[in-house]
Order: sequence, then C-alpha cells, then structure tokens
Amino acid sequence: MKLWVLRHGEAEPRASSDAERRLTAHGREQVLHSAARLLGQPLQAILASPYVRAQQTAALVHDTLGFAEPVRTVPWLTPDSDVQQVIGEIERLGLEHVLLVSHQPLVGTLVGALEHGHQQRPAGMSTASLAELEGDWPLAGLMTLRAIHSPA
Repeated sequence: MKLWVLRHGEAEPRASSDAERRLTAHGREQVLHSAARLLGQPLQAILASPYVRAQQTAALVHDTLGFAEPVRTVPWLTPDSDVQQVIGEIERLGLEHVLLVSHQPLVGTLVGALEHGHQQRPAGMSTASLAELEGDWPLAGLMTLRAIHSPA
C-alpha cells in the first residue's frame, strides 16, 4: 500500500469559522507544487476533509492530475479527528494507493503514528507538505515514511 498525506495549502487567517477558511493565492501555488509530485502515481482515490481549504486543495490536485474519479469528502479527516479512527477507515477502504488531504494536527500525528507506532513523535508538516508512506497495511508502526516533500 502507498499512502500520501497532504496538508492543505496556506489559508487565510480568518473567516466566519475555521471550517470556512479559504486558500490564499500563495496557498494555491504551494498546492500546485506538491501536486506535481503526484504526477504518474497510481492513485485510486483522493479523500479530503470537508473544510473549505482542504476541499480547494483536493480540487487543485484532482485537476492537476486529470484524475478521473471525484474527490471523496469524508468527515474523519478534520484537524482534531482521532488517529486510530482514521487508520481504521483507511484500512476499510481496501485500496492500495490513496491520497488524504487534511490539516494539522491530524496529518503530523497520523504520519508519526503510521511510522513509529505511537502518537508521541508527530511529523513536521508545513502547509502543502506531502508525506509518502509505504507498507503492507495501514497500521500504526508498520509503514515506512519514504519522504516528506515541502513546497519551495
């Protein structure tokens, strides 16, 4: 299994609610830079948080890749979602190549848990950072972190 975890691009600092914050122009550029790293990868699904900035990020990746399947919006990819629930949901998907688009602190904690088997060493994930993990199963401690790519 290959799992990519993408943090949304830079977002505006304020909106009427956190969920409604939109990407900035710089954030869109960051996302396009990260999306280029996914060109040629055999993605089967793009799953995204329902928050606006994650939806915009996923749409940019989707369009850049010319991905045929629609982006799937899932409620378990919000900033404070439970890492163990997310791992269980990924496993239930039964897919081999998946991109998750979400937020801190979830993305750092998820990548750290998949690599180390616990949540005490979250990965540093700046805006539009893309983590690439590989392993037989999406289980805590059983995936190898191949790289974390940060936009220039």
